[in-house]
Amino acid sequence: METTALLVLDLCGTFAFALNGALTALRATRLDIVGVVTLGMITALGGGTIRDVFLDSLPPATFLDGRYLAVAAAGGLIAFVAGSHLERINRTINVLDAAGLSLFAVTGALKAVDLGFGPAQAVIVGVLTAVGGGTLRDVLIRRVPSVLTSGLYAIPALVGATAVVVVELLDARGPIATIGAATLCFLIRMVGVHFDVHAPAPPGSPPPEEA
Repeated sequence: METTALLVLDLCGTFAFALNGALTALRATRLDIVGVVTLGMITALGGGTIRDVFLDSLPPATFLDGRYLAVAAAGGLIAFVAGSHLERINRTINVLDAAGLSLFAVTGALKAVDLGFGPAQAVIVGVLTAVGGGTLRDVLIRRVPSVLTSGLYAIPALVGATAVVVVELLDARGPIATIGAATLCFLIRMVGVHFDVHAPAPPGSPPPEEA
């Protein structure tokens, strides 16, 4: 049951990031269907691939389970077909990005724990899983990665990954605790988006640019 719940969360995060990556590509660049779907798939699968390489869990799950590729491709195609309609929904991209960020932060950290990594290492892996795909996406569209500029992006992932690792240390792991940690990450991210809250910047630095 627990394994199934984690798989569902991982696939939900994959879909959310694929949709987000493709929508971001549509908004920021002029790409054809191949470019849009590719950006969506890279956004969705990049973080998990980086995670598995760090954990020496090879080949990456993406290439062992065709469901990840199918879900990522579906998200990219949906964004390509319905992108103009989805863009009319206020802050759709931010909501999808927060959902993917949250789900990947907790599933990445839990996979590291399952493979015997220590708490600190598991948290780092969770954060890398959460921000890796979006970072690759931003680099490919020649934009400064959101993790380096956007308000409260890496911090929510850090909080979510830490929460789920602490739960594991307390031997209270379960689907409810996992979803709770993801929800905490999601809420922090959305509070940052709604109130335009940013992580501390160096004194005298210019205000952050809008994504």
